[in-house]
Amino acid sequence: MTTSVLTVLFAAFLVGSLLLRVWLASRQIRHVATHRHSVPAAFQATVSLPAHQRAADYTLAKLRLGLLTTAFGAAVLLGWTLLGGLDALNGRLLAHARPALGDLGYQLSLLAAFALITGLIDLPFEAWTTFRLEQRHGFNHTTPGLWLADQAKGVLVGALLGLPIAALILWLMGTAGAAWWLWAWAVWVVFNLLVLVLYPTVIAPLFNKFQPLEDGALKARVESLMARCGFAAKGLFVMDGSRRSAHANAYFTGFGAAKRVVFFDTLLSKLSPPEVEAVLAHELGHFKHRHVTKRIVAMFALSLAGFALLGWLSQQVWFYAGLGVRPSLDAPNDALALLLFLLVGPVFSFFVTPLFAGLSRRHEFEADAYACAQTSARDLGGALLKLYEDNASTLTPDRLYVRFYYSHPPASERLAAMGALA
Repeated sequence: MTTSVLTVLFAAFLVGSLLLRVWLASRQIRHVATHRHSVPAAFQATVSLPAHQRAADYTLAKLRLGLLTTAFGAAVLLGWTLLGGLDALNGRLLAHARPALGDLGYQLSLLAAFALITGLIDLPFEAWTTFRLEQRHGFNHTTPGLWLADQAKGVLVGALLGLPIAALILWLMGTAGAAWWLWAWAVWVVFNLLVLVLYPTVIAPLFNKFQPLEDGALKARVESLMARCGFAAKGLFVMDGSRRSAHANAYFTGFGAAKRVVFFDTLLSKLSPPEVEAVLAHELGHFKHRHVTKRIVAMFALSLAGFALLGWLSQQVWFYAGLGVRPSLDAPNDALALLLFLLVGPVFSFFVTPLFAGLSRRHEFEADAYACAQTSARDLGGALLKLYEDNASTLTPDRLYVRFYYSHPPASERLAAMGALA
């Protein structure tokens, strides 16, 4: 491939993905707005018109903001690549950081500077989402001080975890020969597994408080369910999700013997004990069907292919030049290759989004079926309706938008499947 061919190909994929995103979002906006004024027939007995309209308004607000961030993100990506932003940043650090820090220090400074700049660029959109969009629709509970503290903690955790693994991968790229990507992939796998183990007890408590589940009756019900399902966990915990948001959820976290069950306090306040049990049974269904293991294996397989591809691309001059960067002749270009790959990879992989979304929806149906067999389809359906309503999730999504993006089936499809099982 030549430099000009890659430039044209990248520009075409960038424009194509942008147009497709805008078209799909526009379809979703029109569909939700058209059906805002009446509750779908299947939900008229359980969902009020004000709740339905609140969900529509929240969905429309997120979609319109999404259109803005999508267009802005495409412009930023173009600025980093073909318009020379990354090349300018690299040239500045090559001239000033490399003499003082050496090759590895210069490359780490490039990664850190890029991460800091992109974080600052995204910060206004994150603030607007939290303090305008979420606030306006009644979901935000966080304060500016808490939000800033979360941002600072995120930067610190990212630096403590990211810089050492980046340094090791860069060192392997420079010293391990042509097969560096295989060694780097092995390091990446070990790193991710380590994070899965450490996250519940070390990382998550930096941001939220976790208290043991104290409701004796609910705890007995949950433990009985887990015993029936053959699932063991380190503990049952309640997280102070209401401190930041009104959104409700429950999840499993950890890996191997470190697994634990976490309930948002907002979830426990909104669902009855049988409904909480049904939601937990759904999550257990993912483990019973080995969905989590399958996703981890798939992630590692895709990352292996990604590292192999990066190993080849990093040796091609046209890979740098075709994306607006001049590779150095007397300094390592490994950090540049990493950044370019991370920047442009999503542009090309975007078009396979429906494949992964469809697989995820199938897993959700399987987990629903398992929950209905272990508990009650009525309780699970009731819990889902409450969560859809409390989280202001639209009941009238566009069909193509669902097929392209949705990782969970829409409420109508899930409840219809539960009805068939019942």
